[in-house]
Amino acid sequence: MDVDGIVRHFETLTPDSARELARIYAEDATFRDPFNEVRGVPAIEAIFAKMFEGLHEPRFTVVRRIVDGPHVVLIWDFDFRMRKFRPTQPWRFHGASHLELAGDGRIATHRDYWDTAEELYAKLPVLGALMRFLKRNLA
Repeated sequence: MDVDGIVRHFETLTPDSARELARIYAEDATFRDPFNEVRGVPAIEAIFAKMFEGLHEPRFTVVRRIVDGPHVVLIWDFDFRMRKFRPTQPWRFHGASHLELAGDGRIATHRDYWDTAEELYAKLPVLGALMRFLKRNLA
């Protein structure tokens, strides 16, 4: 798999393609984000399956990519709506993924970076008000 194929897979991710991640991830790949740290394709597939259970129409858009040998950085926007909490409100997170590719071009390590305070907590009603208060008073 090449970088274009990996980007295409993420940008067109569906519940069905989330069950076929062995095409882009090495068997013993690791995945880490602010809430998860797992190893192996079945565990990574479970994270994406849970994403589709909790979110409506999740979609990644890669806005920039940086490739340096086996290291790939994807800068992305993640758009979605919550299924239970404010289901009509669109949400957008900005983040980046650092991928390290195995010799066969599949992902060996995947680490997501995004600011949970700004992108998630600050947008929640009660917690968001507290975050804005703290930000104003600590600035």
